[in-house]
Amino acid sequence: MRKVYLMTPGPTPVPDSVRRTEAQEMIHHRTKEHSAIFGKISENLKPIFKTKNPVLTFTSSGTGAMEGAVANMLSAGDRALVPIAGKFSERWAEICKAYGVEVVSIDIEWGDVAEPKIIKEYLDKDPGIKAVFVPLCETSTGTVFPIKEYGEIVRNRADTILVVDAISGLGACDIQNDEWGVDICVSASQKGLMLPPGLAFASVSDKAWRFAEQSNLPKYYFNWKKALKSLEKADTPYTPAVSLILALNESLKMLNEEGIDGVLSRHSMLADATRTAMRALGLELFSKYPANAVTAVKVPDGIDGIELKNTLDKKYGVKVAGGQAHLKGKIFRIAHLGYMEKFDVIIAISAVELTLKDLGYPVELGRGVRAAEERFE
Repeated sequence: MRKVYLMTPGPTPVPDSVRRTEAQEMIHHRTKEHSAIFGKISENLKPIFKTKNPVLTFTSSGTGAMEGAVANMLSAGDRALVPIAGKFSERWAEICKAYGVEVVSIDIEWGDVAEPKIIKEYLDKDPGIKAVFVPLCETSTGTVFPIKEYGEIVRNRADTILVVDAISGLGACDIQNDEWGVDICVSASQKGLMLPPGLAFASVSDKAWRFAEQSNLPKYYFNWKKALKSLEKADTPYTPAVSLILALNESLKMLNEEGIDGVLSRHSMLADATRTAMRALGLELFSKYPANAVTAVKVPDGIDGIELKNTLDKKYGVKVAGGQAHLKGKIFRIAHLGYMEKFDVIIAISAVELTLKDLGYPVELGRGVRAAEERFE
């Protein structure tokens, strides 16, 4: 018998009660029953986003909400500032270019962030920039970005909005959308919200809705004004993923019972223990600003990174993520995101120790596990 442990930064494990809820008998989406549930989840998402603004829900991956943010807020020829420091900040630039939006890019070393003063310098030099697109957690490098500081820079610029990809960060890395001046925050179901893939979300500020009135880019399915009009009636413009909506109702119940600050505290604890364990094993973290959603670890010299990941998976049943693009084979990423607690992390650390030993890396078995347990204490 072989048990599999999912320690990837998405999809993440789904609680039993959420899976059972998703398997319930199908209901029709144009009914009072569905409207009651949809209205409830739309309200219960707000504490997770730390916002009083409406939170739109779409049947898509998180990239759909990212695309919608560009298509609904900007016009062809507008300029957008995009610090590129990983695979997913790069995606903002790719979406903008697909819609004819001019990208003002800042090339950042992967594992680092765009310093707030650099963002300010670019905006001061070019006040015509309409939007700043950034990640909360750059999943490809395990890096958390200084969103609060970015918000302080953009907040009082009437002609610029701050748009954040919190797809892997929501529920693990703190983001206070209203307090920090975030205009649009997008996320998805298969990360911190403890669901299968298939739903995307966007919280939208009053300032951002003014931008939506001026946008002339094409949109149909991802028409946010239509989505808002339907949301006012606890409905959606098009057929939603009903089973996922039912499951989301259950997962939000769990998260809000724990309380968003409690959820964030749990992720901070798990991340701290994981990072401590990796250092205890003599391994080096990749990110200069490690996120609480996922820890990126450099593959030690003399070890094949692909073989390390495959051994974790095929021999020990622990699925982690590898590096992307030029980092393939050079880092591995352990998630501590969503439906996870202390013993999930202990299992992952133990598997890393055994794998390193199998591959000939000098490791003292139990050293990382002990370090993590001491952090938990």
